[in-house]
Amino acid sequence: MKKTAIYATFAAALLFTACGGESETTTETNAVATEAAAATGEGEAYQIVKEQSNVKWRGEKVAGAHDGEIELQGGELMVANNQLTGGNIIIDMNTITNTDITAEEDNAKLVGHLKADDFFGVEKYPTAKFDITSVSPIASAAAGEPNYNVQGNLTIKEKTEQVSFPAVVNIQNGTVNAKADVMVDRSKFDVRYGSETLLGELGDKAISDEFKITFDVTAKQ
Repeated sequence: MKKTAIYATFAAALLFTACGGESETTTETNAVATEAAAATGEGEAYQIVKEQSNVKWRGEKVAGAHDGEIELQGGELMVANNQLTGGNIIIDMNTITNTDITAEEDNAKLVGHLKADDFFGVEKYPTAKFDITSVSPIASAAAGEPNYNVQGNLTIKEKTEQVSFPAVVNIQNGTVNAKADVMVDRSKFDVRYGSETLLGELGDKAISDEFKITFDVTAKQ
């Protein structure tokens, strides 16, 4: 993570308030220590609680859209000085479901296709992973609004691409809750079906290359 004047100012102000007004030298020293921990992903590992975490997906096409859910296999979030500093999330691709098709046969058909080789190929690639590489707090973020910018490496079908997004992170009482919407370009991960980027002009059979993953992740000490 690159050092910025905004982050240094935010960290110093936060520590000054929390400590009830330490000396300027002590505050600056603590701010540097906090930034160093965030830059390296150091800190304490909070383990992701699968049962308290939720991941949703949404894919759009010319004729409409589909929604579904997928479970986490595990992972951890790193915390230092009550700040998110890093972590990783492992996604169980075998658990992908659809939630908008009510007809059982049609639902099963779509899910089976999503698991097939021209989509996510879950038999060969049973997991996907996101590794956080950079975290920076957003100064003066309003309550409930994104308070961190997160950057990391997303791996799907053994192909890794960098993604970045804002996130709402709450850390208290030994628990981290992180929420974020992440837009993913599936063409970069060889998810080929219905992709005009990979297959050429498809007209009304085209499916958007971008799909959305919505994370609501809970991790505990």
